[in-house]
Amino acid sequence: MRRTRIALFALLVLCAASLSPAAASASTGRNAFALSSTAFADGGLIPKAHDCASSGDGDPRKKNESPPLDWSGGPDAAKSYAIVMHDLDNGIIHWVIYDIPVAAAGLPRNVDHAYQPSVPAGSRQAYYRGSANFFGYQGPCTTNHTYEWAVHALNRATLSELNSNSSTRVAKSAINAATIATASLRGDS
Repeated sequence: MRRTRIALFALLVLCAASLSPAAASASTGRNAFALSSTAFADGGLIPKAHDCASSGDGDPRKKNESPPLDWSGGPDAAKSYAIVMHDLDNGIIHWVIYDIPVAAAGLPRNVDHAYQPSVPAGSRQAYYRGSANFFGYQGPCTTNHTYEWAVHALNRATLSELNSNSSTRVAKSAINAATIATASLRGDS
């Protein structure tokens, strides 16, 4: 009996050791939660079209358009998604969009600057308070900073405690409380 248990244990150890990370991932049927953009690579330079247009330098390439974002491998328990973008060098939150339906796998370029943008249907955006006050995306306004976009898989379909008066900081706090997984993408200005 003891030899049988030892043999079974040894067999289990050998089987586990023979699985490569790729094989282990394939056996679960899920890939790692990941966020990407067709506009720039992770750690790459953010195109000028996604910079804020209110920097005062008059550069016509700066359009304050949110970049296209795609995510994959979200957890099965996710009930909705949210995106939080912030400047890692000064901590300013530049964009919060939440109540993104769980069926969504990305955001298009240039999401409407509205509390309830047209795409994705049902989503909402926090109010950006800074040198400019509006709903939605506020692109990089400084050079030589690193920005991070994080997609949050949430355990709730809607963050009903938030409304059109909710700031980016209040929205981020509610998102953090409901987050079950995150994936991020960084870019440099």
